[in-house]
Amino acid sequence: MIPNTMKAMVLTGHGDIEKLEYKNVPMPSPARGEVLVQVTATAKNNTDRKAREGLYPTKKGETTSFQMGGKPTLIFPRIQGADIAGHVVAVGEGVDPGRIGERGLLDFNIYANSRPDINLAPDYYGHGADGGYAEYVAVPSGQFHCVPNEGLADAQLAAMGMCSYQTAMHMLTCARVAAGERILVTGASGGVGTALIQLCRIMGALPYALSTPDKAAVLLELGAESVFDRSDMDSFVERVKAQTGGKPLDAVMDLVGGDMTDRFIDAMIFDMNARETYPRLSIAGASGGNISEILWTRIYLYQVQIFGVSHGTREEAEQLIEWIRGGQLKPVLHGAFRLSELHQAERYFMNRGSNYLGKIVIVPDSQWEAHGKPWSLEGGV
Repeated sequence: MIPNTMKAMVLTGHGDIEKLEYKNVPMPSPARGEVLVQVTATAKNNTDRKAREGLYPTKKGETTSFQMGGKPTLIFPRIQGADIAGHVVAVGEGVDPGRIGERGLLDFNIYANSRPDINLAPDYYGHGADGGYAEYVAVPSGQFHCVPNEGLADAQLAAMGMCSYQTAMHMLTCARVAAGERILVTGASGGVGTALIQLCRIMGALPYALSTPDKAAVLLELGAESVFDRSDMDSFVERVKAQTGGKPLDAVMDLVGGDMTDRFIDAMIFDMNARETYPRLSIAGASGGNISEILWTRIYLYQVQIFGVSHGTREEAEQLIEWIRGGQLKPVLHGAFRLSELHQAERYFMNRGSNYLGKIVIVPDSQWEAHGKPWSLEGGV
């Protein structure tokens, strides 16, 4: 029996975590072409916090969320949470009732059109429409992909959500990364970073990670060729030369920004005669600072190609789902919190220590025993 109301964590406005209120809200109903999903786990992404705090400006001094389609779509109240795993419990008109009971993962994008190869005005569930920080959510049937893999728990499936993996995929495809190329992955211990390491290996590229020494062993096991200590950027280029046999990096997947970006460019251009392709920089984050000071002469004289990356395409999402179903991609799940404890999860995420690697998932309280408790972080906060 599907109830008339459900528990949800509702974002009531821009601000700190006090803007997140746990309450009863009306049950969503699947429209034509949609499925109603009972949420079992939703991965937490840094974009949740940045959207809540209004940290996606396109002009200096703004406090807003992004609105590349021309108008704001983050309208309050809003239920956040993009990377949703769960089970279909009802279908809208035009959807095969045989889908009821399927376990799956959402392609989190709200696409502006049906094109499979481009996504020029990206938006997503949890931002432009209600997401997974709730017990139920209604989403397009064609974007809720069945993943029946018995060896993959729901929390692990959510940890492989499209917000991180599709961003990583789009960073690589924009930069036309090829087999054998040397690729630097910054912010390597987070969701996008761990996805990049795995995807590089699937594509035959060689991922070099930038992180901290305490995470080196796990990142090497995940597939990193080597791990550079981010606390010593003065010697970064020399350490790159030592690990690559004196050859420059072919491309950088930058999630850090700030002052480090110039160092990353240094590591691609120190010997242009040793290169076979143009230096490429894909940027999908700015955790180290939103403003970088770079000489433009370095960009155009060395022909550095820069790609800004936000989300990805339908084609990339479908390829990722194939790799998840086929077992080529592995979850990197750090732990789980109850939905009612999302404030606690936010504080843990912002103050995460040296043992943090991978993704946190948020599990509805009603699903906790089955899908959250085995990965509980409640006692460790």
